[in-house]
Amino acid sequence: MNTDQHRFDQAVARFDAANAEDPNGGIADGRVQPKELLYAQRLSAMLARFAPDSTESLRLAVRCQHIQRWKIPRSDYPKTPAGYKQWRSQLQKFHAETSARILREVGYDAQTVARVESLLRKEKLKLDPEVQTLEDVVDLVFLEDYLEDFVAEHPEYDEAKWIDILKKTWFKMSSRGRSAALSMIRLPEKLVPVIRRAAELGEKMDRSKS
Repeated sequence: MNTDQHRFDQAVARFDAANAEDPNGGIADGRVQPKELLYAQRLSAMLARFAPDSTESLRLAVRCQHIQRWKIPRSDYPKTPAGYKQWRSQLQKFHAETSARILREVGYDAQTVARVESLLRKEKLKLDPEVQTLEDVVDLVFLEDYLEDFVAEHPEYDEAKWIDILKKTWFKMSSRGRSAALSMIRLPEKLVPVIRRAAELGEKMDRSKS
């Protein structure tokens, strides 16, 4: 892998500085950290576990996946499926543009910048191996680090609702990502039966659409 380490480190430092401005906090190792900075660090750590030989472009995209996400809050969009899609679309555009500007400023060529933007927009999911790896990493971090708190935040959801949410997550993952979800990461113990049930249904949904 031909990497200009200094340039890469500069890009990561700029991404992290941008995410360190997050006014929202997340807890790790008993201390509060900027939420999106912590998320970016967790994604990079997961990529190193799941796909340690990843390209420089993918490692960059993983680090800036949610860069300054708080600047486009969900509350600015209608609480409807269409509003959610509009919000997600605007987020992808914002993340790609913000990351591209930083990458150009630290000296990355147009081809690398365009590739990172494409990865952040998750173009050709299921067809582009690197886009799929990015999706797998996002889902693995969700399952290991965020699912338990997400469940606690929604006591109104019954088991059927959680199975539906997890089934959709499972469908987005590759077979390798699914295997890692059941063997490589730490799953919330009390949620393992629900996750396994959702996995079974996700596999059936996958086969029915293939």
